[in-house]
Amino acid sequence: MRHPRDVRRLVRRVLSGPPTLEVGRRSQDAGLDETVVRGAMELALRVGEAMLSLGAAAADVAAAILAITRAFGLLGCQVDVTFTAITLSYDRGRSVAPVTLMRVVTGRVDDYGRLSGVLRVAKEVAARPVRPVDALATLDAADARLDEVVSAPHPYPRWLVTVLLAVMAAAVAILLGGGFAVAAVAGLTTVGIDRAVWRLARWGLPPFFRQAAGAAIATAVAVGILVAAPHLPFELVHLPPSLVVASGIVVLLAGLSLVGSAEDAISGFPVTASGRAFEVVVLTLGIVAGIGGVLDMARRAGVPLEVIAVPTNSSPLVVQALAAALVAAAWGLASYARLRAAAASAAAGGVAWVIFTVATGWGLGAAVASAVAALVIGFLAESVGPHLRVPPLVISVCGIVPLLPGLAIYRALFQLVSEPASNGGMGPGATGLVAAATVGLGLAAGVTLGEFVAAAWRRGREARRDRALAPAGTGASARPQDVAAGDGQTLSASSATLEAPDVDALPAADASTP
Repeated sequence: MRHPRDVRRLVRRVLSGPPTLEVGRRSQDAGLDETVVRGAMELALRVGEAMLSLGAAAADVAAAILAITRAFGLLGCQVDVTFTAITLSYDRGRSVAPVTLMRVVTGRVDDYGRLSGVLRVAKEVAARPVRPVDALATLDAADARLDEVVSAPHPYPRWLVTVLLAVMAAAVAILLGGGFAVAAVAGLTTVGIDRAVWRLARWGLPPFFRQAAGAAIATAVAVGILVAAPHLPFELVHLPPSLVVASGIVVLLAGLSLVGSAEDAISGFPVTASGRAFEVVVLTLGIVAGIGGVLDMARRAGVPLEVIAVPTNSSPLVVQALAAALVAAAWGLASYARLRAAAASAAAGGVAWVIFTVATGWGLGAAVASAVAALVIGFLAESVGPHLRVPPLVISVCGIVPLLPGLAIYRALFQLVSEPASNGGMGPGATGLVAAATVGLGLAAGVTLGEFVAAAWRRGREARRDRALAPAGTGASARPQDVAAGDGQTLSASSATLEAPDVDALPAADASTP
């Protein structure tokens, strides 16, 4: 009969499993040359800095960094991603001093073409383990490709971006129920907004004031329409000022990182999420300040601030879907996405608007309907994007642009100025702002949930496929060493799957572009 200790050991071996969270693992020295170690870490940090600057989520940044370092044999790297800096450390044990590098993220810009190029470089490097004898040559080639990506010129001039944003604003006006006159005024107003914001950025004005200036220009045009109303040959119902302002607000809101902040928070990066969320709040407050300031001055000047009823959009659903697709595609192209990505974004925008319209027709509120549409878009972006070789971030962010609450924000601020709350309660304006914020949160949460569900479904499908292809009698592959990745989030290097986009030419952001 076996000893009781042997029986207990056998029972524990059968019933127990690996730790839920592996902590305190011993460092390992890969025995690599110091030049290779520092070169691999520097390359990984450069990729991570570029991704974070171009709008990628912190979890994707950390996964890319870990995938690159692991390809060179650096096991157990520690990477910490925050809103403004990335720190990477490699501890090689007791006998050798650790190596720690850091890069600061100095700015952010929407440039989906350059982001696609950076992701392509990251995937090429992390595709297979690099032999020590080939490490230096691989590093030189990867650094050269990354230099080409980040320094290449834009595929088209800056004035075309202004035209695309004008087209986007015109499509938003039609989407909200306006006619061709409203679309024309909205497009021309957006041209003025974009050129003014671009000029202010060249002067070094902070983003808060640029947002306020852009919103003030749109609101000033609306106030001008109200002043000129008695002299116009048509009724204001055919040219609602609110739609002009709403179109400009959507253009200003499109560049905010709503999705990124929600995804960072859910992924376990609270510090980075807090930074992104605070930036979104501050820039949104800039829009609020610009609109509110102009409306208050107009009221004090005696301009009759009357709410012009916006007619319900009676266009066929197909026409509305096409307008939403045009909004998404125009924003993607204005952010230097390639044609393939713009086409995918257009499809996502049209689908999002159809789902939103159907959901509201079933009686759902705007916030819930927006969240449902965003959830579907997030799922499709994560599922279809890799097959199209388009970053899912581009599809999801552009796809929800038609659903941004530009009209709700303007109406709420209009009521806040013209109908102030009484008896210390919340007036209709404050209630409208809360409702608009709820729509924004629903969009961010819906996209993030859809992406996470799709990612989990894809990993499960790949695991089942690997088990089906594995020879009989072989067990699962050994789980690679986990590494801490920012804000306490633990990531496995094997989860750093990078999808390569289709990049015919690798554009980069113009230094003069805000």
